[in-house]
Amino acid sequence: MAESESGQDKTEEPTDKRKRDAREKGEVARSKELNTFAVTLGGAAGLLIFGGFMAETMMDLMRMSFSLTREMVLNQDAMGALLLTSGKMAIWASQPVLILLFVLSLIAPIALGGFLFSGSLLQPKFSRMNPLAGIKRMFSLHSLTELLKAVAKFFLVLIVAVVVLAHDREALLAIANEPMEMAIIHSIQVVGWSTLWMAASLLLIAAVDVPFQMWQAHNKLKMTKQEVLDEYKNTEGKPEVKQRIRQVQREMSQRRMMAAVPEADVIITNPTHYAVALKYDPEKGGAAPLLLAKGTDFVALKIREIGVEHKVQILESPALARAIYYSTELESEIPAGLYLAVAQVLAYVFQIRQYRAGKGKAPDPLKSDLPIPPDLQRDS
Repeated sequence: MAESESGQDKTEEPTDKRKRDAREKGEVARSKELNTFAVTLGGAAGLLIFGGFMAETMMDLMRMSFSLTREMVLNQDAMGALLLTSGKMAIWASQPVLILLFVLSLIAPIALGGFLFSGSLLQPKFSRMNPLAGIKRMFSLHSLTELLKAVAKFFLVLIVAVVVLAHDREALLAIANEPMEMAIIHSIQVVGWSTLWMAASLLLIAAVDVPFQMWQAHNKLKMTKQEVLDEYKNTEGKPEVKQRIRQVQREMSQRRMMAAVPEADVIITNPTHYAVALKYDPEKGGAAPLLLAKGTDFVALKIREIGVEHKVQILESPALARAIYYSTELESEIPAGLYLAVAQVLAYVFQIRQYRAGKGKAPDPLKSDLPIPPDLQRDS
């Protein structure tokens, strides 16, 4: 079981943040054996596919290089031009195989760890210059594993090479008796097939190394319980800080709510446990009354006190107060099911205002059984 520097066991799976941070640092699973297998196999395949073209181009190069006239031998400029032409032909002959190897050298790492460019990998690490740390790495478990892989790879390739060469012994000896053109083509074919079989033997090493590298990278990212807790605190915030933030938010929300109470048209109460403050302003295009404030117990008492202070009409309707409290959010319109009941309340309030202004008669008392739909009713 992996241990951290503090001695605690790394028993927890890595978090998403831990994985993202590791990827940004370039710490992903990579397998050198997979890269070696892909490049070697691609080189062998390239020799078999493009071997004929390479052989013909190289034979043309040899004919041109060894077919020199007296004038060319004595002309220094001609020799320089011949050398330049020979170089171009050599590059042109090997270009298909080189391009194939370049593509495979990019695809192999991407196939395991995905495409990744990390600037942190380019930064110098002076800790690697420490001789003691270097000696420690030489005798680490990782170095031992790499040594065992190298030894296994050496013997495996050696055995396959001996078997392949023994199998192709007669073909290799026959090359000496073939014409030069046929001998060159035959040599490339033998080298290509021999390399292909030796590359195929590396598949066994890569098949073992790839899962091991994935397991090792995952095991390296595992965390202790304390690391998980610390990361949660750093990303989500400490519980006491979050609680304080929520408390401040509630206090700010309550202050805004209380500041809106003087603008209300009516405050409907339970009478003591619930209080809701409503405002209806048809000139602003509101389709229904808005809930400016609501609360229970102490908050309800505070709403009533502010209402009395600013001479807002306060009415008792327990069923309607509970229905509005539970069905409507702050600064939102009341539900359609309460339109009729609230309309009767507002009509009563406006009639009282007219009466107090000396423009009408005293209204009849407000009905106690206001129409509230069953699905909006709440028990006390």
